[in-house]
Amino acid sequence: MTVYSLSMRLDGALGGKTAGPLARAFGMHTVADLLAHYPRRYAYRGQLTPIESLQEGEQVTIVAQVKSATDRRMRQRKGSILEVVITDGYGDLKLTFFNQSWRQNELKVGRQGIFSGKVGRYQRGLQFAHPDYELFDDVDTARMTAEAKANEPIPIYPATAALASWRIAKMIGMILDGLGEVEDPVPDDIRARHDLLTARTALERIHRPDVEDQIGPAKKTLRWHEALVLQTALLQQRQSVRAMSATGRPAGDLLAEFDAALPFARTPDQIAVGERIAGDLVADWPMNRLVQGEVGSGKTLVALRAMLQVAQSGGQSALIAPTEVLAGQHLRSIARMLGPRLAPRVMPTLLTGQMPAAERRRAALRVAAGQALVVVGTHALLSESTTFADLGLVVVDEQHRFGVEQRESLRAKGSSPHALVLTATPIPRTVAMTVFGDLDVSTIRTMPPGRAGIQTFVTPLAEKPGWFGRVWERVAEEVAQGRQAFVVCPAIDAEATTAKGLEDSGALVPDEAAATPITWGVVQAERLLAGHPAFADLRVQTLHGRMPGETKDAVMRAFADGEIDVLVATTVVEVGVDVANASTMVILDADRFGVSQLHQLRGRVGRGTIPGLCLLVTGAPADTPTRERIDAVAQTTDGFELAEKDLELRGEGDVLGDAQSGVRTSLRMLRVVKDADLIALAREEAEAILDLDPALSQHAGLAQAIERRLDSAERAALAKS
Repeated sequence: MTVYSLSMRLDGALGGKTAGPLARAFGMHTVADLLAHYPRRYAYRGQLTPIESLQEGEQVTIVAQVKSATDRRMRQRKGSILEVVITDGYGDLKLTFFNQSWRQNELKVGRQGIFSGKVGRYQRGLQFAHPDYELFDDVDTARMTAEAKANEPIPIYPATAALASWRIAKMIGMILDGLGEVEDPVPDDIRARHDLLTARTALERIHRPDVEDQIGPAKKTLRWHEALVLQTALLQQRQSVRAMSATGRPAGDLLAEFDAALPFARTPDQIAVGERIAGDLVADWPMNRLVQGEVGSGKTLVALRAMLQVAQSGGQSALIAPTEVLAGQHLRSIARMLGPRLAPRVMPTLLTGQMPAAERRRAALRVAAGQALVVVGTHALLSESTTFADLGLVVVDEQHRFGVEQRESLRAKGSSPHALVLTATPIPRTVAMTVFGDLDVSTIRTMPPGRAGIQTFVTPLAEKPGWFGRVWERVAEEVAQGRQAFVVCPAIDAEATTAKGLEDSGALVPDEAAATPITWGVVQAERLLAGHPAFADLRVQTLHGRMPGETKDAVMRAFADGEIDVLVATTVVEVGVDVANASTMVILDADRFGVSQLHQLRGRVGRGTIPGLCLLVTGAPADTPTRERIDAVAQTTDGFELAEKDLELRGEGDVLGDAQSGVRTSLRMLRVVKDADLIALAREEAEAILDLDPALSQHAGLAQAIERRLDSAERAALAKS
């Protein structure tokens, strides 16, 4: 008999013909991958699935009973059709099989089983066409084993049309029958302290529980495994960074002179975060810090102070921004803050792909020669032709807009440079711990005084359809006062877009909204405003992701210069130029966006002394989860409070979606909201383990689990972020 190990390849364990579909559908390649494909839920014999709850188009697995089976000849063509009706006792669902009359011998009235297929509709009823199924024991056998089987849970796995749940269960059962020794990733003392099962027992009970009571402890154990493996891997990455040697960059007169000339007092958070960064820059290892803070909280000021500290010793800093316009804005902001005395000493330089060739060459030469101590740019900084004399600090603005490969290629241009990542997307504590656990995270919560702020209102079309006209009157009134407005849509063209085709717009489609039609695209909004009498004399322009880069930049620049009154756009404006004169943000089909994205979009207005107005237009009815999400945005402008609310309402799927590393987004059993305390405990245990055994030489099970969990690509992604 074959003995299987967790690291064994599936094509060797199951054969290539069986392993192929698992690899294609679920990315499984090893025995460990298959055993980590945990049941989605459990069914029970005699506990039938409510057929009324099924949604058309879903691929589902249900437990039901055969109500009738009829075989008849087809009228229009040769052959027969077997129609079987299954029931839950209240509703019916039809199964259809073409030219398979023999199934009538199996599908007899009264037989129960598991049925799997894609839910369709036929003659006003639900149906499965050619479903897969597995029947429970026949009546006589069932009677004999009824007592033994009555409470035995049936695992229902995430499945596909080609891989039914019970086929996956049979594969897992075969592997478990032949599974050899399983090294436990959790040390004995931790297992005893937290009342966990052994790894082998947990795998058996999650996949083949005898009774329902066995499932909970198995889940708890496997969550611990995942949390400990992930946190140990992240802390190992932090260790590897700290094993590098970095050039110490002590502060000097540049920073002192800059602070003395500041026309305002720094906020307490800016001071605290600045002190942490100053300490990082003189440490023996490279800084690896994430600074999160609302738009306008002072992240650029904090980053510039770090750049001046690095510049004191002749070191260069490179700030990479996601767009040409934003890079130009950063440079102007930095030059303005430095003033005429300091700017010549650090020579802030812009380097982008759209600069005229001669100008770009001159800029690249200043960078290569080490004259430019502060360099701001876009992807052009990543070019092979861009070299630095002494790159000491890499600053990444809005890190989720850059892939890990791009960030790493910039860091590779220096010798273990310090890294500072800035984000205006508030990250809940547990997400930061799970996703950015290898970074030191600092938060700027307090906002500088003097900002006018933003008022947010929901325009609920389901209850108040008449308010829609008032939205456009308010926009026209704001423009009449010399201000500007954004109108944001979830798609470019609503008539040509489905929920699955929103990638062009960048909209994040919440699950419960994905099935609702999109009402507004840029095309439709522009058409409406073109015919609106209040907009006859207004300058309206559109902006979306399919426009060429130069055109997008030109439109955004024109809006910043006040040459456009109303900008109708997709979410390309989410991370955009700072337009202090923009007072109004209208978000159409607001239910198509997540909480964090609505908050980010709203942050485009109310950035100066002009009060901001945000109108969230939605057709979502009151007292629905979708409306609760939109109402939450209207009730507070605290992005951190909203991030926690977003996580609570929708789970971590969307929140983790921006972390560009497979290991961090493919949580299997762990849930960052529900398991926040467990993750924190696992981190403490991981720190204690690594303090005593940095190489994990005394923790073979944990080392092997990390090796299995992180393939080479995931390890590389972890190392580069």
